[in-house]
Amino acid sequence: MRSSTGLAAAFAIGGCGSVQPTAVPRTDPTPVPASSGFAPAGRSTTPTPTRVPARPVPVDCRKVRCVALTFDAGPGPDTARLLDVLRTKGVSVTFFLLGKNTRVRPELVRREAFEGHELANHTWTHRRLTQASPAEIRRELVTLQDQVEQLTGRAPSLMRPPQGLTDPRVAEVCRSLGLAQILWSVTAKDYRDHDPDVITNRVVHNAQRNGIILLHDVYPGTVPAVPAIIDGLRRRGLTPVTVSQLFAPARPEPGRAYWTAPSA
Repeated sequence: MRSSTGLAAAFAIGGCGSVQPTAVPRTDPTPVPASSGFAPAGRSTTPTPTRVPARPVPVDCRKVRCVALTFDAGPGPDTARLLDVLRTKGVSVTFFLLGKNTRVRPELVRREAFEGHELANHTWTHRRLTQASPAEIRRELVTLQDQVEQLTGRAPSLMRPPQGLTDPRVAEVCRSLGLAQILWSVTAKDYRDHDPDVITNRVVHNAQRNGIILLHDVYPGTVPAVPAIIDGLRRRGLTPVTVSQLFAPARPEPGRAYWTAPSA
């Protein structure tokens, strides 16, 4: 197991390398208007679906060799196609959502939730949290929490700090909000390399049981690689799951940072 309750040093291995954040316009916790680009879009005119959401594909990771598939910074232009692939393959994943993209594509956030995927927090503007004040860290997280709850009826319990950068201040804010910090053991580096074959080989070769794989549904090479990634993991005897399934029956501890799930 690789985890930490309070990281004195920032952790960065290249996640979300080129996602461009918007500036946080204020330094106090007072709500700001939607016109600033930071506040949520307000109540949607499209009602949240009332049908019963699907449950994640049932998997017991105490009995099978699991690995968590996670996608950062969406929803993106190819997320609908990704959801089609995941449905065809019978795989549930965790989406770490970016605030500005949930405003542009709220219907995909709803679809992710109702098709049995796990929704998690990747902040509102993709700001480096280690360079923000505690009030700014809180606002980055709470604004996205509120948006997801508004769209789906449920707020996330997991977060991923942009670029994997965290420290004790970030951990404390996350703890107070009930959010565990989920980092990763394998990165596809799909922000840099857009060749689906390169992405596939990197993920499948490096994946190990209880690992957490970092992908993005906002870069052009990622979604085309996903079918081969799933098939390659399965050939190696690994079952793709959500983060919460990977940890079950335990739950990640709020505030704590995890690179992998604890070994059974």
